Amino acid sequence: LPQFSVCLTVVFLLQLAAGVLGFVFSDKARGKVSEIINGAIVHYRDDLDLQNLIDFGQREFSCCGGVSYKDWSRNMYFNCTAANPSRERCSVPFSCCLRDAGEAVVNTMCGQGMQAMGYLEASEFIHTNGCIDKLVNWSHSNLFLLGGVALGLAVPQV
Repeated sequence: LPQFSVCLTVVFLLQLAAGVLGFVFSDKARGKVSEIINGAIVHYRDDLDLQNLIDFGQREFSCCGGVSYKDWSRNMYFNCTAANPSRERCSVPFSCCLRDAGEAVVNTMCGQGMQAMGYLEASEFIHTNGCIDKLVNWSHSNLFLLGGVALGLAVPQV
C-alpha cells in the first residue's frame, strides 16, 4: 500500500508539472507539434496507422499539411520536383479535398496536381490552410475542457 501511494503521488506530480510546463512553454509546444506533424508528413506512406491518423486529422480540422498544403512536398511520393517519377507528384492526400455533402463515393484522386496550383486556384478543390495553426487554435479554445479532464483525473488520485 505505501508503494502504491508513492507511485500515485509521483504520477500526480508529473501530470501537474506537464500541465504547468505546457502552459508556460506553449511556444515550444507549438514548435514540437510542428516537428511531429512535419515528421508525420515525411512518413505518410510508411505506416498505415499514421496515414489513417493524418487523414482523420485533416478531415476533422479541414486542413492540409503542416503550415500549408505545399508541405506535402516533404513526402517523397508527393514531392513536386521534376525528378520525382511518382504518379502522385505534386498531389496531396484525398483527406485535403473539400467534401460534397451529397458525395456517396470518395474520389481518392481529387488531390492530383494541387501543389502545382496557386493558393487561390487550389482553394476551390482542397483546404489550403495547414493543420498546425488549426490544432493549436483548437487546443487554446478547448483549454478549459482539457483542464477539466485533467482535474477530473487528478481528483481521484488525490
